Amino acid sequence: MNILNNLIVSVVKILPKPVVFIFAKKYIAGTTLQHAVNVVKELNKKGILGTMDVLGEAITKKSEAVATKNECFKVLNEINSNNLNANLSIKLTALGLEIDEQFCYELTKQIVAKAKELNNFIRIDMENSPFTDATIDIYKKLRKDFDNVGLVLQAYMRRTLNDIEKLKEFKPNYRLCKGIYIESEEIAYKGKEEIRENYLKALKKMFDLGSYVGIATHDKYLIDEAYKIIKERNLSTDQYEFQMLYGVTENLRDQINSDGNKIRVYVPYGEHWYPYSVRRMQENPQVARYVFNSIFKFN
Repeated sequence: MNILNNLIVSVVKILPKPVVFIFAKKYIAGTTLQHAVNVVKELNKKGILGTMDVLGEAITKKSEAVATKNECFKVLNEINSNNLNANLSIKLTALGLEIDEQFCYELTKQIVAKAKELNNFIRIDMENSPFTDATIDIYKKLRKDFDNVGLVLQAYMRRTLNDIEKLKEFKPNYRLCKGIYIESEEIAYKGKEEIRENYLKALKKMFDLGSYVGIATHDKYLIDEAYKIIKERNLSTDQYEFQMLYGVTENLRDQINSDGNKIRVYVPYGEHWYPYSVRRMQENPQVARYVFNSIFKFN
């Protein structure tokens, strides 16, 4: 199956962009902010929450980072003016983390302050391992002044349980995901079962330390186990939510929603959809197979 997945990715990368967009559009709201607003409106009608994301991480110029910050302001204003039940996710490399950490912090602080003004929330996405420490450091600095900012941790990273312990004083609002970036076995678990095991250990530890957790997974096993943990701890729906990517396992998403749980969908958009899509397929070739399945109805 891995051979097939990688073959599909190889084919996708040599196709013309208009053809690749056939693959991308299932997982991306569109190229404009209005596309994303429309998607979130439809999700909200179903009682599903949204988190919007401006595509275009790993910028190389400060001017690009400022442009991203300005676009984030537009997103927050649109969420407010349209009364959307949604927040904003950001990637720090899109805000200049690779250029200047302090510069990135200042831009991020402006975004979090804008969100606070509009009674909204910012989720800082976790990227690959070179940026983990800097991302956590910026989060901790922001928490000195703001309570409307949360963090993502990745269950496949061997350091995650230790990071949860180190962050306990902040009682972070977490998103817990498996992790998608290609990392070495020295720092990341590789086996399916060991990743699942660490995910559940991390989830329990987050709850034990009083954190709100966005349980971000499409893995039915992990969702079922999360249901058990929630029941065992008698948690209320203001202590957790489930999270999924736009366009993925929608039947499971709707089932979680109908079960009375909060469910939030990650809604990316922007002109930089092409590198984002190819990167996601390279990082997780199974994504490409999901798209093939949905387009061509393969089983």
